[in-house]
Amino acid sequence: MMRQYELVERVAAYKPNLDEGLLNRAYVYAMQKHGAQKRVNGDPYFSHPLEVAAILTGLHLDEATIATALLHDTIEDTDATRKELDQLFGHKIGMLVEGLTKIRRLDLVSRKTAQAENLRKLLLAIADDIRVLLVKLADRLHNMRTLHHMKPEKRARIAEETMEIYAPLAGRMGMHDMREELETLSFQYLNAEAYATVTARLAELRERHADTIAQIEETLTARLKEKGIVASVSGRQKKPYSVFSKMQRKALSLEQLSDIFGFRVIVADEEDCYRTLGIVHRTWPLVPGRFKDYISIPKQNGYRSIHTTIVGPSRQRVELQIRTRAMHHVNEYGIAAHELYKDGQVSLSTESEAYSWLRRTIEMLAEGDTPEDFLENTKLELFQDQVFCFTPKGRLIALPRGATPIDFAYAVHTDVGDTCVGCKIDGRVMPVVTELTNGDEVEIVRSKAATPPPAWESVAVTGKARSAIRRAARNAIRKQYCGLGQQILERTFHRAGKTFTRDGLKPYLGKVGHRELEDALAAVGRGELSSADVFRAVHPDFQDSRAAKSVLHAQKDGWFNIRSAIGLVFRVPEEMDGDASLVQLPIRGAVGDLPVRFGPDGAVPGDRIVGIFEAGQGITIYPIQSPALTDFDDSPNRWIDVRWDLDAETTARFPAKIRVSALNEPGTLAEIAETIALNDANIHNLSMASTAPDVTTMAVDLEVWDLQHLTRTLNQLRAKSCVTDAIRVNG
Repeated sequence: MMRQYELVERVAAYKPNLDEGLLNRAYVYAMQKHGAQKRVNGDPYFSHPLEVAAILTGLHLDEATIATALLHDTIEDTDATRKELDQLFGHKIGMLVEGLTKIRRLDLVSRKTAQAENLRKLLLAIADDIRVLLVKLADRLHNMRTLHHMKPEKRARIAEETMEIYAPLAGRMGMHDMREELETLSFQYLNAEAYATVTARLAELRERHADTIAQIEETLTARLKEKGIVASVSGRQKKPYSVFSKMQRKALSLEQLSDIFGFRVIVADEEDCYRTLGIVHRTWPLVPGRFKDYISIPKQNGYRSIHTTIVGPSRQRVELQIRTRAMHHVNEYGIAAHELYKDGQVSLSTESEAYSWLRRTIEMLAEGDTPEDFLENTKLELFQDQVFCFTPKGRLIALPRGATPIDFAYAVHTDVGDTCVGCKIDGRVMPVVTELTNGDEVEIVRSKAATPPPAWESVAVTGKARSAIRRAARNAIRKQYCGLGQQILERTFHRAGKTFTRDGLKPYLGKVGHRELEDALAAVGRGELSSADVFRAVHPDFQDSRAAKSVLHAQKDGWFNIRSAIGLVFRVPEEMDGDASLVQLPIRGAVGDLPVRFGPDGAVPGDRIVGIFEAGQGITIYPIQSPALTDFDDSPNRWIDVRWDLDAETTARFPAKIRVSALNEPGTLAEIAETIALNDANIHNLSMASTAPDVTTMAVDLEVWDLQHLTRTLNQLRAKSCVTDAIRVNG
């Protein structure tokens, strides 16, 4: 285990004016707090934060980041508090440690929603201070290096999580070395057989081509020296996972890959890069279509280099990467190569492409996607390579491989995507589903009357495009519900001899539980808000002379209306079962010969409901979405038109079933019950069934006032960290 003075010396080697006192205090404090704690392999637990700090010294990070690495597990795993850290090490380090503590483990297998929410937390913490990411990646790297001490099932989960999230995230941030090591470590646990096979074959090839590699190094170094170019030439071999993934992606054998072996040529300046390229192409033949200039057009993570593939002296293909020493430093260390902390503030350069993906992803957090959608879109962008296209005015647009003009349009602007109706690629009219290639000039044809078809979501590959298409579809549906809601209200007001106006409703939106007029109208259209409730909010003193309680009224169309004391109005066919006397009895619960009851699904005010007449049993009330209603499709004479008609002072509760999925840990049930109680809902019945080792599903029968009350209770449950999902159940 590294000693205290050794850590200080490492940092002092690249930062002469460091605050030694800060590192010494952090070292001693963390060692004391972790005390006798042990890792799975029996080592002192403090060895882990110390190794994380050592990894970060290799990236030449400031002493505040090194101190955070030493302290990163203290709040989570010891009795240390944020207040204590603030007092001893300052507010900034306390905030960094707390930010890392809040990032819970990402359980890919059984907690997809929790994983998505924690990814949101991680990205938001990174946006606040980029050093959170550096400590988190170093923490994961050391955990992966010691993963062999874990149980096999835990190894697989952690390795998959690393491959899904952390390795590509390191790549997006330009940290090439760390990404490659994370991928290699994950690969050997996720597919041990493939790892062993690829590794053995690469070793064979390296031995077979050793002489060729040495020959190219010597020849190229000599040619560059002749032309006055001082260069460092080094051969390298692709990593096992990189080789395996390319074989899988392109359905090629290992021998068919053109860039298993490559060379890095590091020169003094940018001009020497292009001079070197000319010398290389005059020495060996160029492989057509294998030239990329990332100096002229850098990757989004800031990567800059010239790539070219040549036919070597033994007729094998060899890739060369040509770059300056400064480019090489940024390419290997990514964001860690930048000056991150200046004048007491984190410096996130708005000019650096290394942060563009992160900024765009953070923007997606505000789009209102479900956690699962956010996770899916983020992973799509994490794993994609890029193509570079241009607008007709020459603006460069970087997109993931496989992107279409739909993605291009949304990358330009959301309004451009929403109004897209066609495109031209290099001046030719092409389908909007055409896959774009490097260098395409794309012109979007627009129409103000257009809306994106929902089917585009399955074609788009960028998260921004998918989110925008979903949002447009939701807005279109909402607009339809608004129109329906307005028609319902107009009829309701007209029946009472009043006129409905949109402006007339605005002052009363608070009374019906909505801020925006469109939201209230859509709620009426969806059946979530009763038109009668809206009418009473606008005209609270209105007296309807026609509203007689428990009185039978004959109608011209052959139906009868009866208002029930439990808040239902029934429209019953006169000829039902040939006995009109059935509807002349009082209707209240199970009173009389015509009892009214709720079906097993329950129903609450705000639901669209229907009654089913059952001979000898009375009327059973079902929500319109209940699967049980399919049993009565062949008996239309038994269906009864039912609607809610509750008085404002009604205090009755109504039954509803919900299903809650929660972490299987102490205190979860108590927290769920407390949340329901605080929302003034009542638990009528509860049953539990374990569906996974760490997740329990609960079936809960609730009693609530109305649909709004039920929705609020579900939202409060979903907000709990121990709850992974909470939904209403019908059938």
